[in-house]
Amino acid sequence: MRAHVFRLTRGQDLRAGIETYAREHGIAAGCALSGVGCVLRARVRDASGVTVRQIDEPMEIVSLTGTVSAARTHLHVAFSRGDLSTVGGHLLEGCTVNTTAEIVLLELPGLRFGAAYDPQTGYDELEIVRDE
Repeated sequence: MRAHVFRLTRGQDLRAGIETYAREHGIAAGCALSGVGCVLRARVRDASGVTVRQIDEPMEIVSLTGTVSAARTHLHVAFSRGDLSTVGGHLLEGCTVNTTAEIVLLELPGLRFGAAYDPQTGYDELEIVRDE
């Protein structure tokens, strides 16, 4: 396993920044181990898979987890608001980093992540390929 540690800076998009890093470093399969920092605004989707919420306020990133690859990213995030309540969901583009976002990814050798349509869910779901 190989750790990737990088920092996103003010104005960068949290999700797009992680996806770009995975592509540029050829990560075939990985997971988000840690993500901390803060955002100026957030955009997340709830568990219905339909409702998207935009939250226009500064918040701390208190959790970031999911699967990452050059081909596919599926991340969930939790944010802490000024009153210390939390909100979260499926991370979408539109989360703008405020001062910093410190990201730790773990690359998983011998695996490749892709996406394949699943008629049961109606979504492109994780496809796991084990290298021989």
